[in-house]
Amino acid sequence: MKVIFTIKTIFYRGFMKVLRHHVYEYKKGLRRLILFTCNSERKQEAIAILKKLNISFVLLPVLGKNINIFFGDEVCLEVIKSINKASLNSYTPEEDFILGVM
Repeated sequence: MKVIFTIKTIFYRGFMKVLRHHVYEYKKGLRRLILFTCNSERKQEAIAILKKLNISFVLLPVLGKNINIFFGDEVCLEVIKSINKASLNSYTPEEDFILGVM
């Protein structure tokens, strides 16, 4: 029996691998804050996974069809909320540094 993978299937598998890896790093305490970017089609699935694992998150839209999902410690997410900028391009160098440290 020959198994055929479509481009959509390959991207889906890649999406799940990246998200699982990020969750693993967070759960192991390797990172306190994670930025995961995905397209709008996968947004609901990513949110469902984070909710199921009881992981806090913040959604920030990106131009086009993508969305940034910050997830991790509540303290870090509060910093993201306090910066209150929709685009990562609009962060000041100081805000970008703070984001990188977390």
